[in-house]
Amino acid sequence: MPPGAKAGASGGAELWHEILLNGSIVLLLGAFAIGWITGQEGLAEIEGFIVDPFKGVLCLFLLDMGVVAGRGLRSSRGVLSIGAVVFGILMPLVGAGLGLVAGLLLALSLGGVVLLMVLGASASYIAVPAAMRVALPEANPALSLTLSLGITFPFNLTLGIPLYMMLATAVTGS
Repeated sequence: MPPGAKAGASGGAELWHEILLNGSIVLLLGAFAIGWITGQEGLAEIEGFIVDPFKGVLCLFLLDMGVVAGRGLRSSRGVLSIGAVVFGILMPLVGAGLGLVAGLLLALSLGGVVLLMVLGASASYIAVPAAMRVALPEANPALSLTLSLGITFPFNLTLGIPLYMMLATAVTGS
């Protein structure tokens, strides 16, 4: 997408092009294909380059997201409304409810249902904020990161996960 162009400005074609053919997506899908073709032998040859540094790179990535979220908390007084904060708490509950229904329909175990609820309730703390920064560069990343890392994530850790476990246990009878 050319610099300054707005995603979806002339329809959904540009947005779908960005979603499906974004450099990161092509790289990820290519890596999956190469990994599938080369198998364990191929991984063994590049393990020192891929596997070993993964945790360090992930830490740097998360640190960068935390810095953006921290700046967003500081500068969000006029942007982060009470409605946005309520959304950051209520939306995980909706996602967890959908995860509960899906888990029951799939006849998952108690652990499977809880895990699906947690995944449904999460704000995709890593993937979506990064994708939004690429797909919608004019959007305020501090707002989405602040909501996901500053509101939804702490809510899910402190209250959400125990609530989802309690609810799944009551509904499944486990």
